[in-house]
Amino acid sequence: MKKIAIDMGSSTTKIYMPGCGVVLTEATCVAVEEYAEKGEKKFAVKAFGDKARALAGRAAQGTKIVSPVWEGDIVHERLAALLLEYFLEKVELPPRKARFAELMLTVPCGAKADIRGKYVRLATECGFEAVNVTFTPFAAVAGHNAVIGESTPVFSLDMGHTVTNVAAFSRDGMISGLTLNVGGWNIDARIMDELAENNNFKVGALTAERVKNTVGSLLRDDNKLIVADGIAVSSGAPDCLAVNSGMLLPIIKAHIDKILEYVRSVMSKLPPEACSAVMRGGIYLSGGLMKMDGLSEYIGKELDIPVIMPEEPLFAAVIGGGAILADEDLCDSLAVD
Repeated sequence: MKKIAIDMGSSTTKIYMPGCGVVLTEATCVAVEEYAEKGEKKFAVKAFGDKARALAGRAAQGTKIVSPVWEGDIVHERLAALLLEYFLEKVELPPRKARFAELMLTVPCGAKADIRGKYVRLATECGFEAVNVTFTPFAAVAGHNAVIGESTPVFSLDMGHTVTNVAAFSRDGMISGLTLNVGGWNIDARIMDELAENNNFKVGALTAERVKNTVGSLLRDDNKLIVADGIAVSSGAPDCLAVNSGMLLPIIKAHIDKILEYVRSVMSKLPPEACSAVMRGGIYLSGGLMKMDGLSEYIGKELDIPVIMPEEPLFAAVIGGGAILADEDLCDSLAVD
């Protein structure tokens, strides 16, 4: 039976197949045109994935860019199903083939049974009959090729677009953990506000994200620079602004410091033996935000703990989901109902 892992995040959907690697990475976006028919509101899909994301800020009037997954929840089940079917078609796994495959889905560690049920229904609608679910921190650590023992805990910090997962666990299950509805999106929003308030300069979400990804850094002497296009707030006229790393440092630092408060809170709830083991073993980092320059070093210094970074943090969870699915014993331990 073919095996497949899917990490459907708010920003990006990743699909992994053992033996093939990551076979798809696309934006979790749908462009829809809304219309009324016999007094009923309906929609027509105009684009999926990266093509839909490219329309953000440029779409015609009446066209909306929808993220059907937000803050770890499937907020628009029908659009999520259409989008996932589109992605699966691209990797040659339509419903008629999906029924012969075994699937592992990753979900935030704070996802309750009703939210996990939405993910299972989504997979079923796309043709899967054998569906497994695991928590993102479990998968992210497995994606490091880490040994997850019965009694020795590991600690995971996964920062995504709208969700951050913090968890200590062993193969025996979760010891302490939580999901925060904060991520890279919050930094993007703060960048937009800061440029408007202090620089009379307005940019859209895609530009703010590009600015963050290009010059965002937690290195105090970093001097990367980008020229962003936008409009002047006062006049509405097209304008441009040079943004450097130093301008973003206070925004990013405040955001990360708030997350680290919760990390310390989770650590403080661990039994003394587990806490000692975590401090020796280090913290496993993952999620797209971890690619930011200086972030992993900052986390290690602030928490006074070793940090372990994968080569590509964005893919740790989906690769780990595949690794869990491939190991029957590990899957029995780390799959959740």
